[in-house]
This record gives sequence, structure tokens and C-alpha cells, in this order.
Amino acid sequence: MAPATTSAPPVSAPGERAQHGPRQPLSTSERWLSVFGYLMAVYRRTWRGSIIGRFLSPLFFLLAMGLGLGALVDDRAGGVDGTPYLLYVVPAIVATQAMWVAMGESTYQVLGYIKWNMGYHAMLATPLGVRDILIGHLLSVVGHLTVATAIFMGVAALFGGFSSWWAVLCLPIAVLTGMAFTVPIFAFTARQEGDNGFNILFRWVMTPLMLFSGTYFPVDQLPVWMQPVAWVTPLWHGVESCRQVSTGQVVWPTLGLHLAVLVTFIAVGWVLAVRTFTKRLVV
Repeated sequence: MAPATTSAPPVSAPGERAQHGPRQPLSTSERWLSVFGYLMAVYRRTWRGSIIGRFLSPLFFLLAMGLGLGALVDDRAGGVDGTPYLLYVVPAIVATQAMWVAMGESTYQVLGYIKWNMGYHAMLATPLGVRDILIGHLLSVVGHLTVATAIFMGVAALFGGFSSWWAVLCLPIAVLTGMAFTVPIFAFTARQEGDNGFNILFRWVMTPLMLFSGTYFPVDQLPVWMQPVAWVTPLWHGVESCRQVSTGQVVWPTLGLHLAVLVTFIAVGWVLAVRTFTKRLVV
């Protein structure tokens, strides 16, 4: 009699992991999306607390600076280089709002998952790795930036804040600007033991950048020694890029340079973030 043979149980397909039997390893995209999905599930329970910072604050700046102060600037100086002040300041607020959202999402949120609720440690107890966690969390920030920017742009358009259909490109530029802050700040946050460093970040980095990166007046009106400081900040490059496309006066080589600088901030920040997260969570 021939010996009885046993066959291995079938391997579940990636979309059928709830069934019994051996399962295929998670794909790269599934690992990223598992982190992204978890963070979005959390946000669905907490989104009300972000309404003021993501919608009302830039709206107030639009009303106060674009319409209130803008009426005075247009009346006294004829706008900025012939451009009505509302059209000048709205694209800058789009980029500035991206910075606000980025800093909010890459500070307390990240430190909470590192230290206060140990969420990252729980994720690392699964097949996820440091890069999977980083990419999944960064994807969630991209989602926050996209939604917040799109809502504000829609409201600003109702007030006549854009003069060209090229202004739709402000959305991806603002997201890129936000990520140029997000990724390096992820690396900064991973080195913090408490939130004292965030006070410095918000008071001595975010506020000066908002005031001196060409948001409300041209950088060339700053003292000569301060202008190069503005040129090396990601916000100035985001503001200038949004301003070009929103008015339809695009200088492609200059725009390409601005975008390249933003990508460089993201790339350098990624290297630092992977290094600091690995040191903090694994080593």
C-alpha cells in the first residue's frame, strides 16, 4: 500500500488573510497603508479639535490681511508692484497654512507615538519596520495637508483671491511645502524627551518665518543681511512658487529651482528621520 501523503494547506491570497492557513507576507504597500489606515481611523475621532487651526485661522488672516489691510495697501500704494494686495497675499497664506499644519502634525503627534502612548513601539512588534511607520505616517500628513489646503483655496477663491486657473497648482505646491517642513521636523521630534523644544520651534521658527519669508511683503524690503536668511527657508520657496502659479506669471526655471529646494529639504529630512527614528525606537 502506498504511504499516505499530506498536502500543505493552501496559502491565503493577500486579500484573504482573515481565512485559516498560512498567509503571505505583507507587501510593501500594505505595510504603509496599515499605518496610514490606523492614523486616519484615529483622526476620524479627533478631527473637530483641528478645525480652528486648519480652517478658521487662515480664514481670519485672509479677512484681516487680504481684505482689511489689503484695502489700505491698494488705496495708498496701488498694491504690490501693481498686483492687488489680496492676490498678492492669498497664495502666500496657502503656503503658510501648509507650514502650520505640518508643524502641528510632526511635533506633539509624533512624540506621543514615540513616548507617551508608545504607539510606534506597538507597531514595531508587528511585521512593520521603521521605514514603514515613517512612510505611513507621512502619507497621513499628506492627506491632512491636501484637505486643509483644498478647503482654504476654495474659500479664498470665493473672495476673488486667485486671478488664474494656474492657481490649482497651489495645491500640490503647498503639499510639497508642508512636507519640506514635516520630514525634517519628524527627525527633530525623535530627539526630544519632552515638549520644551516645541515651544522654541513654534515661537522662534514658525512665527519669524511667517513674518519674514515674503508672506505679507516682498523679501527685498528686508535689510540686506536678512534677505539671504529668507532665501534658504522652505517657506519662502513655497510662497514664491504659489505666488507665481496663482497669478499665471510662471517663470519655469525659477519655479523649478524653488521646487528643487523643497525636494532637497524632504530628501535630507528623510535621511535624518530614518536615522533618528531607528536610534530612538530600535537601537
